[in-house]
Amino acid sequence: MARKGNRVQVILECTEHKATGLPGTSRYITTKNKKNTPDRMELKKFNPILKKMTVHKEIK
Repeated sequence: MARKGNRVQVILECTEHKATGLPGTSRYITTKNKKNTPDRMELKKFNPILKKMTVHKEIK
């Protein structure tokens, strides 16, 4: 049975990683409230491959 409420799981992927051509991807899983943030989420997270903080955007 589906869980009630507006909270959904989303995947955040690094935006700078693809341009470097390095193998692998930096992804994080988090939750967001659909009602409060209907648009795609954007957070600064640590990319362990690039070893720095980068912008991670929500992917679908």
